[in-house]
Parts: sequence; C-alpha cells; structure tokens
Amino acid sequence: MTHLPDTLRENVRLLGELLGETLLQHEGLEVFRKVEEIRNLGKAINRSPNSDSQPLINFLSQLEDSDILPIARSFNQFLNLANIADQEYQASVEAEDEDALDLMFKQYVKAMGKDSLYDVVRALNIELVLTAHPTEVTRRTLIRKYDLIASKLSERRSKDLLSYETDRQRGRLHRLIEEIWSTNEIRDERPTAIDEARWGFAVIENSLWQAIPDFIRHLDRLSRKRLGKRLPMDLQPFRLFSWMGGDRDGNPNVTHTVTREVILLGRWMAAELYLRDIHSLGGDLSMQAASSELASQLPGPSRTPYRDILHSLRRRIQQTLDWTEEPPRRQKYSNARHYHHLSRGFARAVAALLPVA
Repeated sequence: MTHLPDTLRENVRLLGELLGETLLQHEGLEVFRKVEEIRNLGKAINRSPNSDSQPLINFLSQLEDSDILPIARSFNQFLNLANIADQEYQASVEAEDEDALDLMFKQYVKAMGKDSLYDVVRALNIELVLTAHPTEVTRRTLIRKYDLIASKLSERRSKDLLSYETDRQRGRLHRLIEEIWSTNEIRDERPTAIDEARWGFAVIENSLWQAIPDFIRHLDRLSRKRLGKRLPMDLQPFRLFSWMGGDRDGNPNVTHTVTREVILLGRWMAAELYLRDIHSLGGDLSMQAASSELASQLPGPSRTPYRDILHSLRRRIQQTLDWTEEPPRRQKYSNARHYHHLSRGFARAVAALLPVA
C-alpha cells in the first residue's frame, strides 16, 4: 500500500470526517451507519488480497432503493474531496523537491549560454486556446466551492494559527461541504452555447487571470537570478484565443447572434476584471512622490498623484463595462469614450505610472 504524506493523510481524514458529520445531519443515523459499514467492509478487502468480498456483496444487495442515492453521493463526494486534498498537496511547497522552471534555467544556461537563453525567453509565444465543453457536467458554483476548499486547506498549513483560527477554518470547511451536499450537482437543462462560454470565461476569472501574471513574475525573478537581467515590461509570452461562441462545426445552435453575444460577454468580463484590478491598485498607490512626467499630466499639485491618474482610466473602463451591458448605452458611448482594445488601453495607462521619482 502506498504511504501517503502526513499532511495529505490528515487533510483527507479531516474532509472525510466533515463529510460524515454532514451525512449524519442531513440523511440520518441509519444511512450514516450503512455508509460506515460499506466503508469498513471495503477497507477489509483492500487490506488483504485474500479477503472475501462476499460480505460486502451481500450487504449491498440488501440496501433499500431509497438509500442508494445518498450512499452513492457520499462516496462520490468523498472521492471529490480526496482529489481536492491531493491536488492541493501536489501544488504545495511540501511536495516540491525543486523548482522545475529554475532547474530548467540552470540546465539551459550551461547548454546555450545566458544571452541565448534570454533571447529565447523574450521570444516565448504560448497560445492558449479556450473552447467550450458541453460535456462538462460539474456546475460552476460547485467548481468555485471546490476551489475554496483547496484554498482553506492551503491556509491550514500555517504554523502560526491560533486555536480559534483553526476552529474557524474547520467550521468554514464544514459549511462548504454542507453547501455542496445540499446543491444539485447536475444541470437541469442542457447548456446553451452562451452558457458554455460563461463557463470558459469563469476559467479565466478564477484561474488564468492570476496564474499567468504570477508565472510571468516568476519568470522575471528567474531571469534576474540566472541570466542577470530583467525581462522587458511589455513581455507577452501568453496569448489567449477562443473558439467559444464561434465554433460552427456541427453545432447548429451557434449563430451570428450567439457569436456577437459571446464577444460582448467576453468584453464585459475583461472590463470587469480590469476594473477590479484598478480598484485594488488604487488602494496600493498612496504615494505622494512622483516623477515630473507623471505630475505634468495632472492639473495641479496632488497628495495622491497615482490615484488621480487612475481616475480617468477607471471611468473609461466603467464606460466600457456599461457599453457592453445594454444596447442603448452602446449608442450613447459610440464616440469612443469606451476602450475598443482593453488590454492596450490598460497597458498604456498603467505605463504612465511607472516612472517613480
């Protein structure tokens, strides 16, 4: 039997315990006991290859029809939770023997030299193509809850948690598992092409929007460490493309109207994400000292010049958001007060903030 790391074993045990408490509360003692009996019989078979499986077969054959669904759901959810714990562990520092990217840098520096490797990194062009997944049955709300469970497991790794903080995290995990148990896991209706696009945009919102910048920052740190110089500020090693709402191959439901709506939905999502970042950035940029180039863009002296510069950017992004939401507003803002190219407009505006005195 494969030995599990202690941290992973403890997290699986904790999630299983919380799932058991949820099952007991929502389905009753009788169903809970049946699940425990099946689990114990299964463990006995797993411990020894010579164990007789007939007791488990007999027990399963005597289950009442009304018990089958909650019992099947309980084992399904336990497997989901165990997978979440495993994925969280594999992504942790504890499971990482050495930074794979750093190791690659060291190897290629020896093979091709610092300057050549720097040129290769600068020329990186990785194209990520998003496509809709009509076979994805897991609802977005459940995916978000699974992500929150992984996040809470990561927070438990801190060695400085007080007892009340540990209890609070345990309570949050319990509530999340209860919410999952009480949520319908399967869609009631077949998703439309627009629904599939929303799922794809949720991947950007919940994962890629932070993961890609984090990777580029890590790449820059390694470039400074191994190659002795920073990467250009305008480095764009990733480019996102999408088939969502535009793939007409065998899907009669994808029309020009659907394509237009998905494009507008994508613009709305981009404006929303940029607006969130602008609000967050405004909270950070409290500094009064600024370069003469930046100060010259303001009408007069300012105690928070960076925040003042952001005002017009935030206003135009908000107008872009409004423009995508309602057709009447698209006519109102047709005089180019909104951004036609959000990433370019955002990059140009933020670039003005870079020269610091």
